[in-house]
Amino acid sequence: MTDTVDNDTLPEDPLAAPVGGRFGEREPIFGTSPEGTDVWQRVPYDKDHYGPVSDFATDFDHADPAYNPNAPEVWKELREGGCPVAHSDRYGGMWVPITHDAVHDVAYDTDNFTSRAVVVSVGRPGDLAMPAPIGTVPPISSDPPFHNMARRMLLPPFAPKQIEPWEDEVRILCRRLLDDMGEITPGETVVDAAIQYAQHIPVNVIGRMLGFPEKDEDLFRKFVHDALERITEEPGTREGLDDLGKYITDQIDDHRQNPRDDLTSYLMNMEMEGEKLSDEIVGGSIILLLIAGIDTTWSAIGSSLWHLAQSPDDRQRLTEDPEVMTFAIEEFLRAYAPVTMARMVAKDHDFHGCPMKKDDWVLLPFPAANRDPKQFEDPDTFIIDREVNRHAAFGLGIHRCLGSNLARLELKVAIEEFIARFPNFELAGDTKWSVGQIRGPRALPVRILA
Repeated sequence: MTDTVDNDTLPEDPLAAPVGGRFGEREPIFGTSPEGTDVWQRVPYDKDHYGPVSDFATDFDHADPAYNPNAPEVWKELREGGCPVAHSDRYGGMWVPITHDAVHDVAYDTDNFTSRAVVVSVGRPGDLAMPAPIGTVPPISSDPPFHNMARRMLLPPFAPKQIEPWEDEVRILCRRLLDDMGEITPGETVVDAAIQYAQHIPVNVIGRMLGFPEKDEDLFRKFVHDALERITEEPGTREGLDDLGKYITDQIDDHRQNPRDDLTSYLMNMEMEGEKLSDEIVGGSIILLLIAGIDTTWSAIGSSLWHLAQSPDDRQRLTEDPEVMTFAIEEFLRAYAPVTMARMVAKDHDFHGCPMKKDDWVLLPFPAANRDPKQFEDPDTFIIDREVNRHAAFGLGIHRCLGSNLARLELKVAIEEFIARFPNFELAGDTKWSVGQIRGPRALPVRILA
């Protein structure tokens, strides 16, 4: 079946691939200006610019390994120090709103801030990259008016009625992962709740939804790392970064030769204005689903288990009163929101007294907005049955996460199954946190107590 999206305000030739050929098949061009390049650097690259942070107010860097483990303390110190918007000369210039109001104002302002690129890195998209309003990974990289059409395409597969049937599959997967941990000796056995459990759940689910081989799950984790954590490397020197594009091209070709009922085929059959989507748009949307569908949810699951490993009262409450899980899920999402998005400044303007220039980066730390005391009572305390909880874990503005139903389902089932199998557990070593815009444990050793 072919779905159609009609709109009279389509940008000129929205379905055409960028100059140079088919998705994933052209070598990118790097340079020092947007003209004639796919990726350009605003200032000459110097790896010494990406060392330890001296002052997060004036030298902010989310890729500093010390940031994610201590992010809530960083946000609090900046707010209490009277810094609603931090700055950095790194990445060719970057601004970081910290308060809920400042994050909100950027997220809802599509005139002054473009979503063309949403992951901060040393390089910026040049004129040969997919232009606004489409961007490289629609709809999250899309601006109005294209954004509404691109988002509308992906809403049906992630509607509640489409996601609810996955609960049994996710539960079976979680139980299998717990079984695979082998024989458990209470008080002695240590398992890695991130590596052995959390990271496998969204990888498996989104891979199956897209119709990709289960044997490629390790490859998907590599793609996540390459896209989100290697941001301080010099453009043009990051070997392997084109592997994802080539992989998606191969999957599109395979689906063209062997049609089946999955998300990839769904996108390939979509139409706008009576025309099939280009492979560039299909591939970009698949990359979004693959990367966003994996790292955000596995980070949320890991952070929630990290919390529970240190909170016996909350573990007991969930075990004795399963009904509280509805509130607990939202509080896990508020307190440990994994996602920081980015925008680019579309034109020079003054923002809350900050002289922003065209092509500056702007980080949007939704987790920081969730810790703002002007928005939440006692924001740094995890309250398992918090009732008033309009958090921003899934974003603010037009790009609110379209996969929130799936993320909530995976998070709920993952926690339920882990504490059902292991009602009592504790931290058993150092937690290794991610680097970059998605915050969550990459290694989480816990000792099983019961």
